[in-house]
Amino acid sequence: MNGDSVVAAARLWLGTPYRHRASTLGAGCDCLGLLRGVWRSLYGEEPMAVPPYRADMRDPAHAGALRAAAKRFLRPAEGPLAAGQVVLFTLGGMAHAKHCGILVAADRFIHAQEKLGVVEANLTDAWARRVSGRFGFP
Repeated sequence: MNGDSVVAAARLWLGTPYRHRASTLGAGCDCLGLLRGVWRSLYGEEPMAVPPYRADMRDPAHAGALRAAAKRFLRPAEGPLAAGQVVLFTLGGMAHAKHCGILVAADRFIHAQEKLGVVEANLTDAWARRVSGRFGFP
């Protein structure tokens, strides 16, 4: 999939409020909901139903599920950071990725953040250190 198409689809979500487990453009989404919405705009129907999950990132349930889904439905990204890639993040010292976003450039990404909603942000050194995987849309 062309990175520009992915970025254009992701930018449509900017300003969408944060809503845990939601994936509705303009009404609400979380980080996974953003990816799900971009997938739908690129391909139509989602490839699978998403099981319920808690907002608490320290919840051990579904540990590794985000990475497993990325490996199953996306393709590993190689080479330099590039627009359109999905990035997985480990946060708060967790061993498993519990957050995700979409690169719009090597130094910027779009993600859904609690209290802020869907925003475009700098991929600062602090964020870059937490990147635990990169994938491309098929």
